Amino acid sequence: MHSPNLTDGNIARIRELFPGCVTEIKDEDGRMGDEKGEGSAVSPHPSSLRYAIDFDLLRQKLSGHIVDGPQERDHLNWPGKREALLTANAPIAKTLRPCREESVDFDTTKNLFIEGDNLDALKLLLETCLGKVKMIYIDPPYNTGNDFIYEDDFAETTEEFLLRSNQKDEEGNRLVASTESNGRFHSDWLSMIYPRLKLARNLLRDDGVIFISIDDNKVSHLRNVCNEIFGIDNYLTDQIFRQLSP
Repeated sequence: MHSPNLTDGNIARIRELFPGCVTEIKDEDGRMGDEKGEGSAVSPHPSSLRYAIDFDLLRQKLSGHIVDGPQERDHLNWPGKREALLTANAPIAKTLRPCREESVDFDTTKNLFIEGDNLDALKLLLETCLGKVKMIYIDPPYNTGNDFIYEDDFAETTEEFLLRSNQKDEEGNRLVASTESNGRFHSDWLSMIYPRLKLARNLLRDDGVIFISIDDNKVSHLRNVCNEIFGIDNYLTDQIFRQLSP
């Protein structure tokens, strides 16, 4: 015979809107704790999993600039994560332009093919497709060391970025790849995939599903990112496909 726990209700609502801002907590004895820690709001549930609000990350989600104040907690982190979150939230001044001359039955077709940077395309689709998409399939770079360069400045063309960052010389020769000798080998990949999955989540319906192709090199990193963005409870399964020799 207890009155409703308003804190539990508030945390549940925040968890529904921002699952990545809710983390599990434990006390010093390794049990789910009852005390409220600085920088977090704790759900005091003695017989179930305890949740806490990551206020630093929540503030970042609601901010238009990078917010300082990292604290130790159980969550995924890497150099450049706050910039990746800012990238996901930042507005763009672009639009989609129809190409009638390259289209078939433009006025009657029910299909749409978008050519361009996928981060920009995802942001543009939010206006009309927010919470309406049934299924998303993506095939991101596997970060094998020779097929991926992370471009973090989308205000300029790829060629301009590669020249400015000394990844290409003036004759167009590629100088830097995402090799394992690069100190940001894994961080660059996480900073690339994170904002795109954040935007993809907003496009999905409540009963929507996303399929992602990846290899063994990046599957663990991908699972960690997906757990934070979509919530670990929404994970369904892995399907393993192996190429057989003829």
